[in-house]
Parts: sequence; structure tokens; C-alpha cells
Amino acid sequence: MTQSSLPPNPFVAAGMIEDSRLFVGRGDELHAMVSRMTGAQPTSINIYGDKRIGKSSLLYHFFLTWEQRVQDPSRYVVIYLSLQNVQCQRETQFYQAIAKELLNFPTVANNQALSDFLQVTPLDRLAFSEAMRQWKRQGVLPVLCLDDFKTLFENKNEFNNGFYDNLRSLMDSNTLMLIIASQKKLDFYSKKYKFTSSFFNLGHVIKLVELKEDEVKDLLLLPAKNNNNLQPALSMDEQRLTQQLGLNHPFLLQIAGGLVCEARQHGHDKEWVKKRFQSESNRLPSNLNSRSWQRQVHWLIWDLPVNLGKFPKFIGNSIDDVSNWIIGLVIILMVILVIAGVLNWNEVWDFIRDNLGIK
Repeated sequence: MTQSSLPPNPFVAAGMIEDSRLFVGRGDELHAMVSRMTGAQPTSINIYGDKRIGKSSLLYHFFLTWEQRVQDPSRYVVIYLSLQNVQCQRETQFYQAIAKELLNFPTVANNQALSDFLQVTPLDRLAFSEAMRQWKRQGVLPVLCLDDFKTLFENKNEFNNGFYDNLRSLMDSNTLMLIIASQKKLDFYSKKYKFTSSFFNLGHVIKLVELKEDEVKDLLLLPAKNNNNLQPALSMDEQRLTQQLGLNHPFLLQIAGGLVCEARQHGHDKEWVKKRFQSESNRLPSNLNSRSWQRQVHWLIWDLPVNLGKFPKFIGNSIDDVSNWIIGLVIILMVILVIAGVLNWNEVWDFIRDNLGIK
């Protein structure tokens, strides 16, 4: 891999991350997915979480990298399918879409014992179930990573309890494994749409939340995190700014990192980045917009004191950010005391002059 093979701006804020080299974190979730797939009894998984938390990227990354994560890849075939991007108005179209993805694997297309049963007409519920049972006899487990699964729920006439019961039967017999991404847990949708099928009680549930601190650091080091021959796209100061804006949210971090890269390329300053970040984050779902108060608090208790504390640098002193924060915080407290009538401005100036070396 060379540096030219990756874009100068490695941050993806326009949708699902499709390049596995730009995916970081989610190690615990990936381990859980592999563990449930390779266990003595495969266990289907429901991955749920807020919009823009990274569900699609996780599913697609697992699809891209599963062969490096298992000891015997010949025992499995893993596909990724977004039900929002395929024509699935009828139950047979659902099976056809799955069959098409499975047949994309050369090991499937070239094995008649696997492929012939997927190419029957019509590929209805009975035919699809028979195909999956044939795969089990061949010792192969199909693992279906299904994104945007909730698109099926509103079409109850076509995707009814019988449809879900049949999927549950295939899962219970270790014939098929599903990894389903949804915004809410599946049992939420069973109540909302009044389904009675036991399908909605999947064996394992993973809630996708914000990134851990070490995962945030890894993201800020892109593209160097996954290749020691490359340099991070962001300088240390740019990494700090990106984290101050995005906090621990993967999508907000991607937006912030992308804007910081763009600002450097076009000669814009930090204020331009902050204004653009505010504008772009305002278009996001309300659950992300509600985080703006956290950034405001961060600015009040960290950014403002640090910037005030940097004042001595204008006269040649060198002070790190922690010292800047302490000095700036003291200045803010003294200003508050002036307003409260406890101190006067001359005393504040005397403190700055005596302790910061300003004459």
C-alpha cells in the first residue's frame, strides 16, 4: 500500500465506510460477531444504535474482512445486503436478492451442490429453505449481514409472521445466520407493528455506542493507524481540534476531521472549521444535534481558559496546554470576582504582570 493509493483526506462523512483501510475501532463488536459465527451453535445477532453511529460501516467492514478472522473460511459464506438499495416489495424478491449476492462468490457459483438450488424458479419460501438445508448438508453456513432491515416491517401483507417464523426456524436449526442492523432493537419493532413471531427475540444483541478513547485516537491517526509507512493526515493541533468538535462520536469526528483537512488545503483558519462544523452538524439527526451543549461546555471549561492562558506566548513564553488551562481558569475566576466586587481590575492586572512575566 502506498500513500498515493489513499486520498489526502481519509475522513469519510458522506455515508458508509467502504475502504477497510479507513475503518478503525469496534474490536469488541467484531470479536463478538466472529465468536457467534464460529461457535458450536451459530447465534444470530441484532446490532442496533442511533443513526450515524456506524452500523452500516461495521457490517460492511465485517463482510470485507471476515475471511481473515476465521480459521476455516471454507465453512462460511458472508454477504452484505442493504435492503434499502434492492427491490424487496415481495418475499420472492428478498430471496432473489440474497441468492444473487451468494452467487457472487466463485466458490458458490462453481459448486453445483450450492448454486443449483439458488437458481430455481420461482425462488419462494419453500425453495429458499431447501437451498439453505442443502448448504448445511454441504457443511457451509451462509451468514447474511442485512442492513436497513426495518424496510420490511411496513409491508406486513408480504413479510408476515409466517415469513419471520421461517427465518427463525432456519436459524434455530443452524442452517442460516443473520446479522441484522437496525436503529432500535428488533423487539421494539415487533411491538410497534404487532408481530407475534419469535424471530424478533434474536440470540444476541449488540448496542453500538460512541467510540472508546483509544478508538478515537486511532481514528485521529488515519491513515497511519493501519500503515506504519504513512503519516497521519492531521497534525497534533489538528487532532485536538477535531476531537474538541467531534468528541467521541464517529460521524461527528469524521465531519470534523474532513473539515480540518479541507481548511489546511485551502488556507482557512480554525474559526472557519468551527462555523462549517456547526452548519453541517445542524443537518444531522436530532440525537446528534443535542450534543452541541457538550461542545459548548467543553469550550467554556477548556478552550476558553487555554486560549486566555496562551496570552503570554505573545511575549515569547512557551507554556503547554495544561498550564494554559490553569492560568486561563485563574484569569476567568478573577474576572468573576471583579464583577462580584471582590477584586478590582488593578489587582487582576497585577496578578498577570507578576505571575506571567508581563511588564
